Amino acid sequence: MVDLESVSKIRFPPFDSSRWNPEFIPIAVHRENLGQYRTIEEVKKKLETVHPPFKIGDENSWFVRHEYFYKGEEINVDRNSQFLDTNKFPTIVKRQRRGWYLHPHPIHSLVRRLIKFSVIVLLICLMYLFIEPVLATFGIPGLGTQTIRFGLLDYPLLAFLVVPLLFAPIFMRVYGNFSDLRAQQKFLKAEIENPHIVFHSQTSSNSNLEISIDFPYWGEQWRDVEVSWQVGILPPSREALLAAHQRTEKMQPPPGLSTELPHHWEASLDDGTAGGEDAPMDSRLVSGGLFLRPMRICDRGQSLPWKEGEVLSLAPPPIIWPGTTCTDLIRIHWECIITIYRNELAPLYYVQPLKVHYPIEKININQITIHDGRIELNDEHQTTT
Repeated sequence: MVDLESVSKIRFPPFDSSRWNPEFIPIAVHRENLGQYRTIEEVKKKLETVHPPFKIGDENSWFVRHEYFYKGEEINVDRNSQFLDTNKFPTIVKRQRRGWYLHPHPIHSLVRRLIKFSVIVLLICLMYLFIEPVLATFGIPGLGTQTIRFGLLDYPLLAFLVVPLLFAPIFMRVYGNFSDLRAQQKFLKAEIENPHIVFHSQTSSNSNLEISIDFPYWGEQWRDVEVSWQVGILPPSREALLAAHQRTEKMQPPPGLSTELPHHWEASLDDGTAGGEDAPMDSRLVSGGLFLRPMRICDRGQSLPWKEGEVLSLAPPPIIWPGTTCTDLIRIHWECIITIYRNELAPLYYVQPLKVHYPIEKININQITIHDGRIELNDEHQTTT
C-alpha cells in the first residue's frame, strides 16, 4: 500500500507587496497524508471526495497551488461531477466580508497623492538650499532664501512655503477620519434592514450567478443599485503560515510576515501584515469594521443594474477559478456585492458570501492581478504577475 499525499503551497503577497520581491519570500508548504491505497482506482475514488487540484499564478511570483501525489508523482483525476466545500467560512469572512459596508471619505486618496508631492517639494528645497551658496559665488541671486522674522527668530522664506505643505496632509487626514466616524455613527443609528436575497441556481465558478433581490428598506437618498460578484484569495491565517514554516509565535517570523502587532491583528483573522493601514479609522462598535477591505488577489465577474422583481444573471470572471475553499492556509472566497449609489453621499455596500462549486474542468491560471491592500487605493494600483 502506498501513501496518498495532499500538498498545498502558497506564496501570498504581503500587505505592501509592491515593496517586496517574490523570489525572496519563502513558500509555505502544508502536507497531509490522506491514507494508504493499493490501486490507482482506489485513489481516484478518494479524490472524488476532496478539493480538486488547482494551480494559480507563477511559482516565480505570487502563487497558490493544491496538488495530490501518489507514488511520488502528481496525480490528476478527470472528474464527472462538481465539488462543493462544506467547511464553515473562516473568521475573516464572518468579521470583515459579510453585511453592510461604507466607502471611506475620498479625501484619503487625495492625501496619499499629496504626501508624495510634499516630499518631492521638500527634497527639492533642501537640495536648492544646499547648492545656493555655490550659485551665489557665480552671481546668481538666491530665490526664497530671504529671512522673515516671526517672533524673536528669523526663518527662511521657503519654510513658510514648505512647512504648510507638509502639515496639510495631516490635517486633511484628521478631517477625513472624523468624517468617517460621523458617517459610521449615522449609519449605525439608522438600523437599515438587510436586503432579501434569493439564489436561483447552484452556482459553479464557470456558470452564471442567478439572483433576485428585494429591499424591505429604501433610503430617501438611495438612487441606483448595481449587483456584481467577485472571487479572490484571502490572506492565510498567521497560525497556518507559521506552522507551514515550522515556527511558533515566539520565534522570529519568516520574511514577508511582520511581528505580532497589538490591536491590529487577531488570531485566525489574517496574516497581520497590514498593521492597521488597510482601512481608515473604524468604529469600535462594529466587530471587523464598516469598511470593506480589498482582496489582494482578486478577479471580478459581471456587474448589472438592479431592477425590482427581476432575476439577474451575472456572468462569472473571464478566467475559470476554483470554487470556494475554506482552509486555514488557502482561502478562495466568492462574494456577491450590492452597491447602492446615494445622492450627495458615498456608495453603500452589502456583501453576501457565496458557496460556489468547483467546476469539472481543471484549473490552471497563469496570470493573476495584484491589488493594493489599501481601501482608498484599491482601484488605482493594480499589477499583473
